[in-house]
Amino acid sequence: MDKWTPSLVEARLAEAAYVLKRLPEPRRRGYFSTWPEIVHSFGDKVGQEPKPMRVLPSPQAISRMEETLTWTACLDPVDGKIVWMRAYGERWKTICWTVGLQRSAAHQHWLYGLCVIALRLNRRRFNRNLSKRHVIELAGGA
Repeated sequence: MDKWTPSLVEARLAEAAYVLKRLPEPRRRGYFSTWPEIVHSFGDKVGQEPKPMRVLPSPQAISRMEETLTWTACLDPVDGKIVWMRAYGERWKTICWTVGLQRSAAHQHWLYGLCVIALRLNRRRFNRNLSKRHVIELAGGA
């Protein structure tokens, strides 16, 4: 990728969250059942809810997800939490309750986090003492 923008970073984080949701549950080793597998007849299945089909992500998607997981390490904990909650599709109301910020402040922290990630991926140096608004303007997020 030649030039990362905050919107591209947001899309990549959303893809990583989607891949994480589709991964199979980890299984505990050492626990197993000696009972035989239950085979349901057609009559047994009539009133049951259908099991959702689980499509596993591709190896390329998992590789991109693993790369994306390291991106939020450079952020403040509150910014990283807001960025990941938003990538998972959480509503702003839930995010504000979780982190204890108002909607506008939470949105600014989210945009700041995306811009810091974009600047780091573009290998642009910036002073960490700059204001959030200045960093957002520097990355072109506003």
